[in-house]
Amino acid sequence: MQAKNTAPKPLVSVYAEKGVLAFRFSSKYNPLFEILDGKAPTKQRTMGLGLRESPENWKLAQSAALRIERDLSDSENWQILFDPTFVKYGLAVKYSAAALKLAAPIPEVEPEITVGAMWEEYLVWKKTVVEETTFNADYNVTYSNIVKGFKWDKVTTKYLDTGTSIYDIRLSEVTTSMILDHPYASKSKYNCIASLSEAFTRLQSQGKTKLTKNPFVLESKAENKTDKYKSSVDADGIEREWWDVPDNESDNDERDRRCFSKADRDTIIDAFYNHKNESPRELAPLVEFRFLTGCRSGEAFALRWRDCFRGKEQNNIVFSRSYDGRKKITKGTIKGDIRIFKMYPKLRDFLLRIKPDNAQPNDLVFTKLNGTSWSSPVVGKIWHMDIRPYKDSKLYYPGVVTQLVTDGLIDGYLPFYNCRHTFISLQAHAGTDLYLLATICGNSVETIQKHYLGINPDVSVTDI
Repeated sequence: MQAKNTAPKPLVSVYAEKGVLAFRFSSKYNPLFEILDGKAPTKQRTMGLGLRESPENWKLAQSAALRIERDLSDSENWQILFDPTFVKYGLAVKYSAAALKLAAPIPEVEPEITVGAMWEEYLVWKKTVVEETTFNADYNVTYSNIVKGFKWDKVTTKYLDTGTSIYDIRLSEVTTSMILDHPYASKSKYNCIASLSEAFTRLQSQGKTKLTKNPFVLESKAENKTDKYKSSVDADGIEREWWDVPDNESDNDERDRRCFSKADRDTIIDAFYNHKNESPRELAPLVEFRFLTGCRSGEAFALRWRDCFRGKEQNNIVFSRSYDGRKKITKGTIKGDIRIFKMYPKLRDFLLRIKPDNAQPNDLVFTKLNGTSWSSPVVGKIWHMDIRPYKDSKLYYPGVVTQLVTDGLIDGYLPFYNCRHTFISLQAHAGTDLYLLATICGNSVETIQKHYLGINPDVSVTDI
């Protein structure tokens, strides 16, 4: 980002028009000219000086402009110092002294507040209208870092200054292009711009800005569409192709419809149950359950035995809560609904197999051996990659699924979230009604078709 010119603009400037010199006064002085002219100027007031353009006259006019500005800038004595006839400044008489009725000082024009001041006030309000986890992950971290020009560096484990901060820039000077310069993934930047736009609209409705045009409204979304198939750099500084899905469950729009095949699903489940290390074996039942139900991770983390074997025939699972291991809070499901999932034989047999003889209704169904809850960060280390600091570098330990890909035992890597895609896709390809799937998975048929339904590799285009 280029350095800004911080020199203040002159309040009285000289310019030439058709070979004649003139003054242009800052709009700060409009109240003065309302007194002198009997009406308020509609824009910056200009005044012809009756001097033809020449080096000598330029020097005279600029000297006069400086003296006028100096006299008017004295907030206490300006009425005494300023000469409305302009004789004091070596210029022709413009106004008679009697015509000037100076009753009050020229009001100071309050500068526009900074983006940072607007953003901090917006965060206080936004925290009261969105889920705590959404506020902390998106608004208080991701979007705030974009506004402040910070980016997390996984190598140094510190926030780095990218030089793209708009925090201290005044609203009258900010542009959306400044935000788009930040090296966050495109989706985060566009979401941040939308939030800034909401913050400005709120500020405007409170009468706290005199700006009439929202500086955070994109003229079009052409940029987003044009770059659809270009690689991008995510918040962790990792370059990703357009099809590469980050292992992230916080943003629905960043997930694609890919899924594991049935064979790969079974290979993954077996790999967890038969792993040489204890942690993957602990996680195995949770992995299998997500493949068998398509529930979200947080819903599985929060599931208790009292939620299972419900109903008259004790054949239902009730999903009503979600656990966020990062913030250690339990809340409602993403959609805020209560879903009834009717068990089928394989799922029922699975739950009966893993249920302890001494299980209590309030016990969590899935825990680590020490009885503590699972969380996405912990699962991610076992599923994808465990990165540990070592001296001045990092040590990388591939997770179970990553190792299966390296060994060529499955077709490719997908995040833990895609257990959900896999369940929905395999059920749909087997002929399960999409409306039923939408009901038990907490989505609409349209959402399933758009985001979750993968392509059936066992079918082909009809030979016509």
